[in-house]
Amino acid sequence: MPPRLRLQSKQLRLAATTTRAPQYVCWQCRHASTAAASTTTPAPPIDHMTHAPRPISHYPPTQPPSYKPPEFRKSQLHRQYQSVLRSSPLMLLFQHNNIKATEWTGIRRELANALKKADEELARSGDETMVGSSSKLQIVQTGIFASALKVVEFWEPKYLDQPPVNEPTDPKVSSSTPIHDTQPTNRDPSLTHGLSKNAYLAARNAKLQHGLEPLLSGPMAILTLPTVSPAHVKAALSILSPSKEIPAPKRRTTPSYHDPTVQTGLKKLMFLGARVEGKVFDMDGAKWVGSIEGGLTGLRAQLVGMLQGIGSGLTNTLESAGKSLYLTVEGRRGMLEDEQKEGKSEGQ
Repeated sequence: MPPRLRLQSKQLRLAATTTRAPQYVCWQCRHASTAAASTTTPAPPIDHMTHAPRPISHYPPTQPPSYKPPEFRKSQLHRQYQSVLRSSPLMLLFQHNNIKATEWTGIRRELANALKKADEELARSGDETMVGSSSKLQIVQTGIFASALKVVEFWEPKYLDQPPVNEPTDPKVSSSTPIHDTQPTNRDPSLTHGLSKNAYLAARNAKLQHGLEPLLSGPMAILTLPTVSPAHVKAALSILSPSKEIPAPKRRTTPSYHDPTVQTGLKKLMFLGARVEGKVFDMDGAKWVGSIEGGLTGLRAQLVGMLQGIGSGLTNTLESAGKSLYLTVEGRRGMLEDEQKEGKSEGQ
């Protein structure tokens, strides 16, 4: 006979489950739960409620967003021309017409030799500034160069907070021109470079004039110099655009300059003007800069001489007034003395 199994009733099983000991919870967990239940979220600072926070930049600092795609060659040329304009206080502008590569090679060779001689002459006089090695004659895209010039002249990057610019409502810009800025705000410090939308909006005003508009037409080449040196300007013009004031080198001293290849290329090169320290100079003004004897030192000496001449002239003018008054008074006194003597003689 199988053994009997004693089974608990349903009531006994429910009582056993309800009388089970509660689960153990440590003191730190109980304290953290009660503290979280009793605490409240603090109010935000007043600055956060009165001023909007700075937007979070979604771009790395080494690759800021640009108005036009940066992978295009035009965008990179625009950046390059801006850098050249900002780092070159002296720039000579030329127009070239179908100059061959061999002719450019000869022109650059003669220009480098002339600038090197100018460096050597300045070194003998004590000026060790080597400008010739840092100069560069390059061909530029006229339209992109004109746009970069307007950005450099009329747009100044602001790296601090500034109020937003009123963007012009132009349907062409808003519909056909792609804007690659997901955050077009002026308060983002990553939008202060030359290819940003702010630079484009600041330079697109047609009323702004920089003075070089008549010259920016046709194929162009520029000669950039890192410093304003009249000696190097004279040397460059003697090679690229000789004249009566700045003659070309003679055949006896530089026979390579009179090669047919170089002379043929120079005939296709026309000097237009210059940009010196942000100021526009025509051909005569640029030649005047190159004809200054002694460079900047000679210009300073001329300025000192002019100031001394003005001072001496002012002194002579002031002294002449006193001298004329003294002579007038002395003449009048002599006349009165003569009249008194005549009156005494008549009375006797």
